[in-house]
Amino acid sequence: MRPPKSMWSLETLGRVRLSRYFYMREFLYSEIGNIHGIPNIPEDPDRAIAHGRSLCTQLLDPLEETFGRVAVRSGYRSPTLNRFGNKNKLNCARNDNPIECHIWDRPGSPIAGASIAIPWFTDQYERGRDWRDLAWWIHDHLPYSEQWFFPKLAAFNITWEPVPRRTISSYITPRGKLLAAGMEPVEPPEQRRARYHDFPQLSGLPSPSTLPRWRG
Repeated sequence: MRPPKSMWSLETLGRVRLSRYFYMREFLYSEIGNIHGIPNIPEDPDRAIAHGRSLCTQLLDPLEETFGRVAVRSGYRSPTLNRFGNKNKLNCARNDNPIECHIWDRPGSPIAGASIAIPWFTDQYERGRDWRDLAWWIHDHLPYSEQWFFPKLAAFNITWEPVPRRTISSYITPRGKLLAAGMEPVEPPEQRRARYHDFPQLSGLPSPSTLPRWRG
C-alpha cells in the first residue's frame, strides 16, 4: 500500500482491520497532530500494518476478550509527528530510541506499541487497587515486551516485539523499574497469583498457527 495522499486513500488505510477488535483508524488519532496540524500518516503503511497486527492479535485482543473494552490513548505516530513531539517536550521519545514503540514503520528492529487504559481496571485503581496487580497478570499471561504504567487512569504503554524484552516500569509509586530485561520477578508465582485471584480468566490468546507474519 502506498502512503496515503488523499482523504480517500487515508480512509482506505483506516478501514484496514488489524485484528478481531481493532482497525487501523483508531490508532491514527493524535492530540499533537490535531493541535499542531501535523498529519499522522505512516510512511510505510505495509510495515505499520504488519507490526500493528502483531500488537493487536497477541496483546490487545486478549486484553479486550478478558477485561472488556481497551481504550487506546496513543497508538501509531509518524516519524515526523514523533520528532516534533520529542523536540517540543510533548512526551515523545527520540525517533532513534530503540524502545520508541509508537513508530510502527521505523526501519530496523520491528516494534509496535500503544498507550492504553482498561476501564475495568481503572475503576479499581481509582478505588486504591495496586497497579502491580495488572502488571503481574499481564506478565504471567501475555507475550509483552514492555509495560510502562502512568498515574492517570492506570494507563500504560504495552509493546510488542518479535523477541520480547519483558520489562515493567512505572511512574506510579513504587516508581522505577519493577522488572528488568532478563531478570526473574522478585515476587514468586504464588504471590503474584494472589494479587489477581479475582481477575477474569484469560481469553482470546491466539494459537501460533493464526499469528500474523511480521515484516522485518
